[in-house]
Amino acid sequence: MAALLDIHDLRVSFQTRDGVVHAVDGVSTSVDRGKTLGLVGESGSGKSVTALSVIGLTRLPNAEVSGQVLFDGTDLLQLSSERLQSVRGPRIAMIFQDPLSSLHPLYRVGWQIEEAILAHEQVSRRAARARAVDAMRAVEMPNPAELVDRYPHELSGGMRQRAMIAMALVLNPDVLIADEPTTALDVTVQAQILELIRSLQHDFDTAVVLITHDFGVIAETADEVAVMYAGRIVEQGPIDTILEAPEHPYTWGLLQSIPRLDTPRRDRLEPITGTPPSLVYPPTGCHFHPRCPYVMPMCRTMDPELLQSDPGHFVACHLPVAERRRIWQELRPKPAEAA
Repeated sequence: MAALLDIHDLRVSFQTRDGVVHAVDGVSTSVDRGKTLGLVGESGSGKSVTALSVIGLTRLPNAEVSGQVLFDGTDLLQLSSERLQSVRGPRIAMIFQDPLSSLHPLYRVGWQIEEAILAHEQVSRRAARARAVDAMRAVEMPNPAELVDRYPHELSGGMRQRAMIAMALVLNPDVLIADEPTTALDVTVQAQILELIRSLQHDFDTAVVLITHDFGVIAETADEVAVMYAGRIVEQGPIDTILEAPEHPYTWGLLQSIPRLDTPRRDRLEPITGTPPSLVYPPTGCHFHPRCPYVMPMCRTMDPELLQSDPGHFVACHLPVAERRRIWQELRPKPAEAA
């Protein structure tokens, strides 16, 4: 049975004064109803552009988009802008990265949620307002009847994020794309926002695409993980597999650079050396090879394919499978009690 959202060989490039930016370079992934797909990677890895392309927000004069984005069997890339507008919102909704810049500063929060309803449904302004209040109550905003008339700058960061979630979910979409929904929030509010998304997903059987650079967030929410680097997926698999038995050097670097509670406090975090490559002039061969401590001559010239290592687990790396697993056993953090 086909997944609810199925992306095949998505490629997105932008013509700029510096050259062509290959923002997304052959991404293929999917998510089913009621499941959560985590897209993780450093800034500039193509996560947000992948999500924006799903809902047609990269249809720009300087952009070239190819591949397939199948939603419920329909290729969204082939839809006209008018037909895509009927999908964006009621069927696929998105929580954008920065709620302060995504919410219009000159309009009250409730009015903006009402507009999302009125753009797609023939209801009165009074009915839309009542639904906006209900949506704000559903995301656990205190005194929603009062906050509905506040401006974005009058709300805290956590409240603005809840308002964005209310706007995204007010039409009960089948797919929710959450782009860094916990950025710039303190850890307590982060936990509340993630729990809220999980709860609403359970209530409405919504498919969720969660974009983040934080493996801690992914560990708590995702069923499937796609690790992106320089516009490509370099590793993909179930969350337990990616956390316990990763096989790509970039994934190892991401996992080693986050603090853990089950390892000795004296252990130092190991950041990934170097910086992400230019997407105008990406490296030849494996894009990660300039930063990889296990680089081989073939890595500099040959582009690795995303191949299955175990059922459901795919890795794009020239290292032999046995060697990758041996290296991870040496690298993996040792529990504090075993240290």
